[in-house]
Amino acid sequence: MSDRIANPALRAKVMSPDEAAALIQPGDNVGMSGFTGAGYPKAVPLALADRIHAFRTHGHDFRIGVWTGASTAPELDGALAEADGIELRLPYQSDPVSRSKINSGLMEYIDVHLSHVAQMAWEGFLGKLDVALVEVAGITAEGHLIPSSSIGNNKTWIDLADKVILEVNSWQPEQLQGMHDVYYGTALPPNRKPVMILEAGDRIGVPHFICPPEKIVGIVETHAPDRNTAFKAIDEDSRAIAEHFIDFLDHEVRAGRMPAGLLPLQSGVGNIANAVLAGLGESGRTGLTAYTEVLQDGMLDLLESGTIRLASATAFSLSPAGVERFLAGIEFFRERIILRPQEISNHPEVIRRLGVVASNGMIEADIYGNVNSTHIMGSRIQNGIGGSGDFARNAFISTFVTPSTAKDGALSCIVPMVSHVDHTEHDVDVIITEQGLADLRGLAPRRRAERVIANCAHPDYRPMLEDYTERAGKGAWGLQTPHLLGEALSWHRRFMDTGSMRAH
Repeated sequence: MSDRIANPALRAKVMSPDEAAALIQPGDNVGMSGFTGAGYPKAVPLALADRIHAFRTHGHDFRIGVWTGASTAPELDGALAEADGIELRLPYQSDPVSRSKINSGLMEYIDVHLSHVAQMAWEGFLGKLDVALVEVAGITAEGHLIPSSSIGNNKTWIDLADKVILEVNSWQPEQLQGMHDVYYGTALPPNRKPVMILEAGDRIGVPHFICPPEKIVGIVETHAPDRNTAFKAIDEDSRAIAEHFIDFLDHEVRAGRMPAGLLPLQSGVGNIANAVLAGLGESGRTGLTAYTEVLQDGMLDLLESGTIRLASATAFSLSPAGVERFLAGIEFFRERIILRPQEISNHPEVIRRLGVVASNGMIEADIYGNVNSTHIMGSRIQNGIGGSGDFARNAFISTFVTPSTAKDGALSCIVPMVSHVDHTEHDVDVIITEQGLADLRGLAPRRRAERVIANCAHPDYRPMLEDYTERAGKGAWGLQTPHLLGEALSWHRRFMDTGSMRAH
């Protein structure tokens, strides 16, 4: 038995994954740990998928609600989706099997701002939470639960669930203890108090989860790594986007809108975000801070170089090489990293107070600055909004980044009208592609369109966008935000019919 369980009474509750899975019943809502492939349960979901298959073999239906922090991994989302075991999924997913089931109408999905999930659960809008299935790095002699490589919504799941099942994963380093800051001061109106984070490095909570021991019905011991996805090599487009972003920061400092040490930085997930961080590391700055939701490889680079002195988040999202670096230097990193519940890492009040500079990816933007970050051709979900809305709405400066085209140029990422709106023009300050940067602050809609087309659109599509705006300016029903409604989404229709947005 692992020495990670220091409490004798809880050590007596150790059981097999199959025994733990048997505690989850058809129709249960299960709050799973996990955020961007970090800190999710590894063994019980697989055993549960086998249990679901066995039920179906005997002609019985078995589906559950799966609530998480964000995306998880094939051992959880993939296995349960493959078994047709998920009735409802929230708030963010990236598994291809889950995505296919959702877009086929076989799984319901609620796409939620990550900072809103805990509140919605406490208010009861999601129904009753029956089980919390949470990975931890260990259990102290006092019965406190040491979080692993993500926190996400784990505090809320433990607080709300009738039953708690723990996976104690000895792969997670013991040195994680003390890295977390779990805040127990949140409340619903009218009892809500300010979240007193005045600087990115402020600690306001405790380094563990608190759970009444009688709620813990089972503990499973595991030794399994997080899902780690390697990042693509930085290409020319990503490097150009990073350069535009760094130039923009320099401009803001020269204009007196930011100090030389910048403001706390937030970076979304993905290859472009990692490239932006790499560009920041080449800028010569030191002593910066990050108040974000996910820590990628590029953030480790910045911490090691001293470019960033402290980073606050809710989870890691590291490549295999990044995990090795983190484990090798964990004593260094644990003094410079704070992991918080996602309702705090993404808290609107804190983001606005700190003056965060946000950078997030998108699928497409339209000429007036509306952004679609979730849907393909208006109807098919890709992953979800994640935390981008939390930061875009509340950041001091909100930037969105994307290459100007996709699908080898068949798709323009700058379109007349986005096919789905996640971030309205009111929340989008800056759009950046490899072509250039459009600062939209202080511009009326038609001036925004001119700047987006001139600075961000690919040359192959720029004449088509200019033609559209010229004709819309003459034939639209009104000229505040001119659109030809019969044509605004024709680019998407053309792609669906011909495989390209180009006019043939």
